[in-house]
Amino acid sequence: QVQLVESGGGLEQAGGSLRLSCAASGRSFSTYTMGWFRQAPGQEREFVAAMHWAGSNKVYADSVKGRFTISRDNAKNTVYLQMNSLEPEDTATYYCAARKFSTAQAIGFMPDTWGQGTLVTVSS
Repeated sequence: QVQLVESGGGLEQAGGSLRLSCAASGRSFSTYTMGWFRQAPGQEREFVAAMHWAGSNKVYADSVKGRFTISRDNAKNTVYLQMNSLEPEDTATYYCAARKFSTAQAIGFMPDTWGQGTLVTVSS
């Protein structure tokens, strides 16, 4: 099983950009579907994006579609979330997540491995 460590969070103004990274340790990273979830204060954790382990399918929540891009570098065991046109509503703790050989579809992606989270704050 992989272990996940996120980085790249911080404070950004509305309209700005941030890139989150998630470094995975362990074996067989390329066999894991990787994703990002977020949790705002007082709210439930929600799906943001996922990328299929085979690399060809990316799925996004409607709220971030067109603004966020998920990508992965299997040689570096890292998954990224490029966040553009940030909005105050994007403020949350962002979690990297993984599950081996999983679908990337939001309804079926049930990660069994989570990172510790990285805080993103977007000011208006």
